[in-house]
Amino acid sequence: MAFTESTMLPLGTKAPDFNLPDTVSGKNYTLKEIAEGKKATVVMFLCNHCPYVVHVNPEIVRLANEYSQKGVAFVGISSNDVENYPDDAPDKMKVVAEQVGYSFPYLYDETQEVARAYDAACTPDFYVFDGELKLVYRGRLDDSRPGNDKPLTGKDLRAALDAVLEGREVNPVQYPSGGCNIKWKK
Repeated sequence: MAFTESTMLPLGTKAPDFNLPDTVSGKNYTLKEIAEGKKATVVMFLCNHCPYVVHVNPEIVRLANEYSQKGVAFVGISSNDVENYPDDAPDKMKVVAEQVGYSFPYLYDETQEVARAYDAACTPDFYVFDGELKLVYRGRLDDSRPGNDKPLTGKDLRAALDAVLEGREVNPVQYPSGGCNIKWKK
C-alpha cells in the first residue's frame, strides 16, 4: 500500500452535499441531516482494511464520543472500489463500525462522486466544517502513524475543533493526512 497524502482542499470551501446510505442503519443521510444544528461537522474518509485507519480508529472513536457531546457532528465515508477491495464492501463496513464502536454514520460512496467532490485522496482524510459548512480544517488527526511510536492523541483535529467551539480562528498552518490511497475504480 503506497503512502498517499491528502490534497488539502482550499480553506473556506463550502462542504459538498451528499446523499449516501449508512451501512449500519440502512438509512440514507444527507450532509444537511448530519450537520443540522451543529457547531461543526467532521467528514472523514475511512475504509476497513487500511492500516493507517486501523491505527487511528481508537482515537476517532474517543473524539466522536467526546465532541459529539459538545455539538459536533461526525460522519465516516468509504469510497473504495469494492470489486477489487472486497474487504471494504458495505456488509463488512457494518461489521467494522460495530466492532470498532463508531457512534456516527458510516456511509458508502459507491459512485465515488463524493470522494471526488471533496478531493479526498487517502484514508484517513479529515475535514472540519464550521456551523455554516465552510471548511476550516483539513488534514491529519495527529502525527502518529503505524510504527512511528508517537502517541495517538488527535491533537491536530482536537485543536481545530476546540477553536471552532470557542469561536476562535482555526490555525491556518495545517498538515496533510496520510495513509492508503483511495481505491479508485478503473
